[in-house]
Amino acid sequence: MGTPDKLTFFCELYGKDLEALFSDPGLIKCLQTLSASISLGILDFSDERVRVVRLLNKNGIPVIAWQLLSMEQGYWYNMTNAEQAVSGYEEFLKWTSEHNLRWAGLGVDIEPDISEFQHLLTHKSRIIPVIFKRLFRKKCFEDACKTYHALVTRMKNDGFSVDSYEFLFMEDDRKAGSCIFSRVLGVTDVPANRRVIMLYSSFFRPYGAAVLCNYACGADSVAVGSTGGGVELNGMNQIPLSWSEFSRDLRLARLSCDDIHVFSLEGCVQQGFVERLTHLDWNQPVEKPQLLTFLLTLVRVISLPILWLTTHPFLTGLISGLILCYYL
Repeated sequence: MGTPDKLTFFCELYGKDLEALFSDPGLIKCLQTLSASISLGILDFSDERVRVVRLLNKNGIPVIAWQLLSMEQGYWYNMTNAEQAVSGYEEFLKWTSEHNLRWAGLGVDIEPDISEFQHLLTHKSRIIPVIFKRLFRKKCFEDACKTYHALVTRMKNDGFSVDSYEFLFMEDDRKAGSCIFSRVLGVTDVPANRRVIMLYSSFFRPYGAAVLCNYACGADSVAVGSTGGGVELNGMNQIPLSWSEFSRDLRLARLSCDDIHVFSLEGCVQQGFVERLTHLDWNQPVEKPQLLTFLLTLVRVISLPILWLTTHPFLTGLISGLILCYYL
């Protein structure tokens, strides 16, 4: 099995902190040893970010431009900020041209509006009303889908390979030919070249390893984590992965996929994981949670026809009526 063909680290830091992180020659050497790429969050168009991109370009470390918006605009790509995403891409192209920056590709992060997400975490009683509201905003969802489809198609026509960073539930939607999860989350599907499924076991404790094993199978790329870093959300206290958890997740992901993303580089540096990764034995046996993985597979198989029925309300009503008539 051995080392994965592709290893990519997410990095989500602002200018000065970003430049300080990459000022360590040892980190550059480790990244070269790992043949790693960086998915760099475009949080600003600062001089520090320009210098870091040029440094990575100079040292042969591929850099993916991870497209992000301001916090006020929702930060990640979702159904509420499609027009802002288009404007943000225009600004990114101008900045790239002005500074002659080189990119190995683009990354688009498909997640809910961060302000709304934060509000729901601290006001959980609002979750159900928000879900119902989204379910009945079909036109808004469809308009956002069209805009994002056109935007990502344009990115590809501009010569970029595009990665999409997605919730695991979107994979179930696609398999069922449904969009129910996407509408509930307020996110849209995009025609990406590579789909990166975010399978952070730290978010699913104590079942994270089973979730990872289940969804990694057949994925274009798997993102493991979190090792720390990223945006902080009140009401969502995540304990970063330990080295034993992190190395386990890497090996589990490698069993099914040879393209692995890690969230995040700064978390790995803070915990001393990057140097240890250069010596990781990827072939070391790792125990899969067989029972939990099987049960999750069963749940997903059962859910697929249910998700499919959500896209056929007439048929759903007919089946419900027949069942009701049978029992009456």
